[in-house]
Amino acid sequence: MISICMIVKNAEKHLAGCLKALMPLGYEIVVVDTGSTDGTKQIAGEYTDNVYDFVWQQDFSAARNFSISKASNEYILVIDSDEVLEHFNKKEVERLIRQNPEGVGRLVIKDRFERNGEVFRVNSRVARLFSKRLYQYKGKIHEQPAHIGEGEIRYYNIPVEVDHRGYDGDLETRKKKTDRNITILMKQLENEGDDPYVLYQLGKSYYMQEDYVTACQWFDKALYFDLDTRLEYVQDMVESYGYSLLNSGQYEKAMQLLGVYDEFAVSADFVFLMGLIYMNNAKFTEAIGEFKKATKMEYSKMDGVNSYRAYYNIGVIYECLGQIEKAKRYYSMCDDYKPALDRLKGSIKYFV
Repeated sequence: MISICMIVKNAEKHLAGCLKALMPLGYEIVVVDTGSTDGTKQIAGEYTDNVYDFVWQQDFSAARNFSISKASNEYILVIDSDEVLEHFNKKEVERLIRQNPEGVGRLVIKDRFERNGEVFRVNSRVARLFSKRLYQYKGKIHEQPAHIGEGEIRYYNIPVEVDHRGYDGDLETRKKKTDRNITILMKQLENEGDDPYVLYQLGKSYYMQEDYVTACQWFDKALYFDLDTRLEYVQDMVESYGYSLLNSGQYEKAMQLLGVYDEFAVSADFVFLMGLIYMNNAKFTEAIGEFKKATKMEYSKMDGVNSYRAYYNIGVIYECLGQIEKAKRYYSMCDDYKPALDRLKGSIKYFV
């Protein structure tokens, strides 16, 4: 019923772990190599006979579509070599395919990355399961499945979770990867003209490089378009834009996101962001209100924005205002969150 397709290049660091986790599913696995110079192809050959070469054309969709053409089953599940399967309810996935034969299934990508010594975990839904009869990839980079013919895509969620290792490494390592992406994206803009998704990905690439000023410039340009606020990339762009403004010291400009509050405040991630924006503009009452609102929301993409991160920032505000007992109470609500524990230990002289 399902073929798992992936494209790889110099992926020996992660590939064996990726393929080993997929083997128990019993599905066909297709691996397309785009020019590895390490042991990637040898590793792939230990897990599947379906290993093919593809000459790299600076076009991820071309490589994806080639891998799909080698699959013998109609339904395609796309996995990347730096992803490790953590959960897959096979019976339910196959039931959902039968229930949504023309839809596109979205799995959960679990990202873990470190910034300034602090670990962040972010979960997001990504379109990865579809019929090759109805869909193919478009976009030279950060490619997306698109209808071969006409029609609107109907998405559904599948009980599949993968751990993404792609953000591992220091800033220099990430910069090498994103520099490659930026080159391809700029070429795509040159050839095809402005596209909000491509502009978003450019902004995101500079965001990952921690060049927040340049990231803001690309996000600004993308936000001039008439965008569907229901799309996950639009939601992520608005939130990334807000963090880029804060990280580049553009606190007053960040207040402009109040203009889209009603559209995006359905997410704990956006509400938490607004708390930070108020906080950095010394609007402490409003900031506390947003952080408290975030804690009442069940779902969040970033771990902790609807719990310990929100409580921590409320504690910081109360400590800055000299309301030490309130600060202590909120820090204590953060469980084992290290910054809160450090504040409690560092400020213990105020609490006695």
